[in-house]
Amino acid sequence: MSILYRFAADEVLIIQIAYLAIIYKKLLAILLGLACRWRWVRNFYFRSLHLLAILVVAAEAVLGITCPLTTWEQQLRTLAGETSYQGDFITDWVHRLLFYDFQPWVFTVGYVLFGLLVLATFVLAPPRWPRKPTASRAATDTTSRVDSR
Repeated sequence: MSILYRFAADEVLIIQIAYLAIIYKKLLAILLGLACRWRWVRNFYFRSLHLLAILVVAAEAVLGITCPLTTWEQQLRTLAGETSYQGDFITDWVHRLLFYDFQPWVFTVGYVLFGLLVLATFVLAPPRWPRKPTASRAATDTTSRVDSR
């Protein structure tokens, strides 16, 4: 049974890494997309979800809340009988890369600064707000579909 808890803990760790990787990759994509004038990086929903993702991390850090995924991983490792981190090679290195031995305030400052950077992209290159279809545009869309056949 302990092998299942260990496997589950490793999976939770992978989810944490994926969450952080997505946040960083999205910011890089947004910055590159703005420089290349890609229209999709101004998508309101894409940008809003990105901002929300980093604001959650920053808020947890500012409020001193441990990430629920971290807590869950630690509980699973305890249930697996692990007192210290003892995963396989890849898991061990991923864990070392994700969890540095810094004072908590260093992480808080980093998360808040990253969140401010994401917010700055919102202000300096705002997303396009979704448009509601108007009656004239809906009629044009219907007509153009019929004409294109």
